[in-house]
Amino acid sequence: MKILVINSGSSSVKYQFFNNKNEVIKKGYVERIGLPLAKCKNHAEAINQIIMSLPETPDAIGHRVVHGGNLYNKATKITTTVIKHIKELSSLAPLHNPHNLEGILICKKLLPKTPQVAVFDTAFHQTIPEIAHRYAIPKKYYEKNNIRRYGFHGTSHQYVVNEALKHMKTKKAKIISCHLGNGSSITATLNGKSIDTTMGFTPLEGIMMGTRSGSIDSGIIFHLHNKLKLKPEKIEQILQNESGLLGHSGISSDMRKIYAKYKKGNKAAIATIETLAYQIAKQIGAYAASLNGLDAIIFTGTLGQNAFYVRKIALEQLTYLGLKIDPNLNTKNSSAIHHKTSKIKAFVIPTNEELQIAKETRDTV
Repeated sequence: MKILVINSGSSSVKYQFFNNKNEVIKKGYVERIGLPLAKCKNHAEAINQIIMSLPETPDAIGHRVVHGGNLYNKATKITTTVIKHIKELSSLAPLHNPHNLEGILICKKLLPKTPQVAVFDTAFHQTIPEIAHRYAIPKKYYEKNNIRRYGFHGTSHQYVVNEALKHMKTKKAKIISCHLGNGSSITATLNGKSIDTTMGFTPLEGIMMGTRSGSIDSGIIFHLHNKLKLKPEKIEQILQNESGLLGHSGISSDMRKIYAKYKKGNKAAIATIETLAYQIAKQIGAYAASLNGLDAIIFTGTLGQNAFYVRKIALEQLTYLGLKIDPNLNTKNSSAIHHKTSKIKAFVIPTNEELQIAKETRDTV
C-alpha cells in the first residue's frame, strides 16, 4: 500500500509519498501559496500539482490534523462526522485546523475513492491523567465544555520517544522529549506513554515559542483589556503573533538571527536565549519530579536539533540530576550528546512526523 502524507499549512503544503516498505519515493514542499509571484494561487492548485507529480496514485492519504479534542485517541479514517468535528475544533487551533481541513476537502474532491486518515497531534496525549490535564476552574467547564489540557506535537513526541527506546534497547523508560521550533512543547513519557505536556487547551500554553508567548499570568490579559483598553482580538494577536522570541528579543522569531546578535554581545539576544534555556531546564526539572526519576532527555525540532548553545545552557542547569553533557558531541549536534559517565542519556533525534503518519495511516485503513 502506497501512502501519501499531506501536511497542509496556511501558505504551504508539505508532502511525502511512501512505498509498501515505508520508504520515501517522493517528497516536496509547495510554499508561498496565494502570495505574489507564487506558483500556486490556492491550496487546490498546490495539492493537484502534488498528486499529478506522483509516479502512482496513492492507495491512501494520511493528513496531519492538529486538534482532535478528547474525541480521538488514535488515527481515524475520515468520514463526514470526522470532518464536522475537525471544523468545530478549529476555534481551539485557529492557526492549524482550518488549513488541515482544507487539505482534506481538496483531496476528497480530487481522489474521492481514496481512503483518507486523520492523524491528530492531540491523540498521543490522551493518556495524560486527570491530575495533569484538568485545570483548576469550575468543574462545569471541564465536564460540559471539555476545557482541559490536550497537548500538541503528539506525532513528533511519539516518533522520537520510540526512536530513543530503540537506542536504549528497552520498552520501559522515563523520558522527557523537547520539541523546539517555531512552536515548542515538552512532554514527559513513561514507558512510551504521555503523562504530561506543556501545551494545553490550545498550542499557546507552555514555554516561549517563535511568536507565541507561552504560559503567562492570566491576569495580564485582564490588565491589557481593562487598563490598556485593548480589544480581545488585539490581545490574541499579541500573544499568538507578536510575543515569544520575537517579542522578548525585539530582533526576530528566528533563533539563527538572535544567535548572530548573541555572539556579538547583544544584551537583548543574550537575555532571550538565557530565558528560553531557563524555561526548558525548569520544565525538565518539573517533569523529572512528575516521573519520579529520569532516564533520558530528547531534543528535536529545528531549534532543538540545531541550537546547541540553547541545549548547553539548559542542560548545565540539570547536573543535580546526574546529567553530564559532552561539549564536543553537543556542539556537533551528535545523536547522543551525553558524556559516557552521565547517569542520564541525552539524545538529538530528528523528528519524522510524516513517517509516523504513514505508519498510522497504513494501520488504520
